[in-house]
Amino acid sequence: MIAHEPASIEEAGEILSRLSREKQRCLFTGAGTKPGPGAPAKGIDALVRTARLSRIVEYEASDQVVSVEAGIPLAALQKELATQGQRLALDPPFASKATLGGIIATASSGPRRMRYGGVRDLILGVTVVRADGVVARGGGKVVKNVAGFDLPKLMCGSLGTLGLIAAATLRLHPLPEAEATLVARSLPTGSVPELLDKLRDAQIEPAAMLATRTGPGRWDVAVLFEGFEAGVRQQQGRLREIAPFEPGDPWKEHAAMRESGAVRLKVAALPTALPQVEQTLFSALPDARIAWYPSLGLGYVSTDLVQIAPLLESARRGLSVVVEAGPADLDTWGPPPPALRLHQAMKARFDPDGLLAPGRFVGGI
Repeated sequence: MIAHEPASIEEAGEILSRLSREKQRCLFTGAGTKPGPGAPAKGIDALVRTARLSRIVEYEASDQVVSVEAGIPLAALQKELATQGQRLALDPPFASKATLGGIIATASSGPRRMRYGGVRDLILGVTVVRADGVVARGGGKVVKNVAGFDLPKLMCGSLGTLGLIAAATLRLHPLPEAEATLVARSLPTGSVPELLDKLRDAQIEPAAMLATRTGPGRWDVAVLFEGFEAGVRQQQGRLREIAPFEPGDPWKEHAAMRESGAVRLKVAALPTALPQVEQTLFSALPDARIAWYPSLGLGYVSTDLVQIAPLLESARRGLSVVVEAGPADLDTWGPPPPALRLHQAMKARFDPDGLLAPGRFVGGI
């Protein structure tokens, strides 16, 4: 396999143009922190690394918008934004190493997605190098942009199968003046979705919520508040009126759990379906560790049990389960989605020869 490391977007275009003419299949990589989600790519001839595409192209702090090349590490970008009291409100796993392009390509996110949205909610514009080497741009520099095809959102979660994400423009948020986390210990499973309803009724607006299973039918629920100090204190007071909460800090442990384990799974279900998620998962994977985002209906499972192929089939009964990391022989996606034909048609338009990360996306795309 030949590795290429372009120093500019134009050079990336030349490389992909040559690879296209030679019918070479290629894979894109940033820091290499998330080879999953996605099935292993098939028959790769060339690797294109984005490490040298790491410039901050344009940054207007007053507009709360930044344009950057995709190879920039998220941690480096956050450090620069912090000098102006701002941040990109993303907290994905591997945040200390992951590049922006990799985060976009995998649609990676963390618990703050509850308040700020995921990558697709923060991306305003994107520059993509197509399979034939042509540089295409979509979106713009403002939040409300309705001109043309929504290329930026299409690239989120595309896993490098539609083009090389070379640069992006993103919406920023101010750094919070204060933040605080309160934790309710050992709640029954059914109380977790009920707690979410109580928060809504009390007009409590957390930045994030995290439920961590501590034993059969028992969960610790953490609630994170961010903003002005007076507002954070007020929100904490309202929360303590609902349930017995105490200070805590589960976030580092949660980040470590998202990054560890021989097998890591992403589970999607209705926010009210936590009892079903627990029953289904832990009857199949009794040793699993799970973190559940109550408002989003997303769970992240970590297990060191490698021989889980038959158990994974059981876990998928009634649930959407995607393998984020694990042995190559695992079925990454499960049953094909109803929209598979749409995915196939999009792939045919962007990469008609099937040269970009072949086989990595759902349905073997």
